[in-house]
Amino acid sequence: MKNSRRTFIRKSSALAALSLAGFSSCRTETPDSKETSSLERSVAPLKEPYMKIAYQGRAEPEENDIKFIQQMGIGYVVLWTNGQKASYEYYKSRRELYEAAGLKVYGFGSYDVHNQDAIVLGLPERDVKIEEYKQHLRNLSKAGISYTTYAHMANGIWSTAREITRGDSGTRGFDLEKATVGTWIDKRYEGPLTHGRKYTTDEIWANYEYFIKQAAAVAEEQNVKIGIHPDDPPVPELGGIPRCIFSNFEGYKRALEIADSPNVGICLCVGCWLEGGELMGKNVIETIDYFGKRKKIFKVHVRNVNQPLPHFTETFLDDGYADMYKVLKALKKVDFDGVIIVDHVPSMVGGQTASAFSVGYLKALVERVIAEG
Repeated sequence: MKNSRRTFIRKSSALAALSLAGFSSCRTETPDSKETSSLERSVAPLKEPYMKIAYQGRAEPEENDIKFIQQMGIGYVVLWTNGQKASYEYYKSRRELYEAAGLKVYGFGSYDVHNQDAIVLGLPERDVKIEEYKQHLRNLSKAGISYTTYAHMANGIWSTAREITRGDSGTRGFDLEKATVGTWIDKRYEGPLTHGRKYTTDEIWANYEYFIKQAAAVAEEQNVKIGIHPDDPPVPELGGIPRCIFSNFEGYKRALEIADSPNVGICLCVGCWLEGGELMGKNVIETIDYFGKRKKIFKVHVRNVNQPLPHFTETFLDDGYADMYKVLKALKKVDFDGVIIVDHVPSMVGGQTASAFSVGYLKALVERVIAEG
């Protein structure tokens, strides 16, 4: 995939300086016959529905945070908060704050009902957490926000020591042989058995069904969409807990069939899919084709890695083993009309440079894909 991206870029080099900046035509004739030139936008103004870029913003932004988003030319944000603030009043106030700056809140998540071991493992406080999740959906709906991301990992996101990618940029790494700890916000889950025993795949599936049937009913009632994020990393088991549902294509297919709801779909993290490689059952293009045609992809995270499991390093969008141009072409082919966000960028000198570089690269690709039809 990487070679094809380089070929695409090389063949387009004569046009890139104009087209990727949004320009494509020169006119050298004027009514008074004096030779002049002008550049015009090659992409017509977009009308919804269309694939959009969003920025993962702060729920309580400072003035420069909003200016940064505006300067990048992004019209949408996705936000997160904790359970203490996850109220209708807070969601509404955040929506109004961003709308006053010309930005739309596409989705809002609550850390305290995301990656909850009580829900995944059926622990004693499960019903309390499920009720909290359902109230989260009701609060979003009342506040005029119609999307939220959910992840179903019982022992968090697992990483190993920070690694180095292009230009000595620090980045997340994962080496299965060295993995001992999962984390989620302020929680640490240490192996080899993070919850005292091994769980079976049947238990995990039964607990998922118990949760999603209730969540889907409220989501439909409140007209809120739930996009389920893949397990990160998508290995068969970590800390004695199977990652059997959201770590492969067939798991997702069965999970969405169980939910049986137009309001339950996928937050497709391209990075997680690339981490899994052959373990996923289908590659990311095939996955987009299948679920995209069924309108089950609600949101997309773009992230690249150097290689699949068992040992991967996250890297820049243009530097991993996948061709992001092809990913976006696949999304366009299925008429994806949700949002795309840049996810897990490596560090760069200059503060927010990494986000600006990644968003700029993504914007150029999206613009070309849309222009190509």
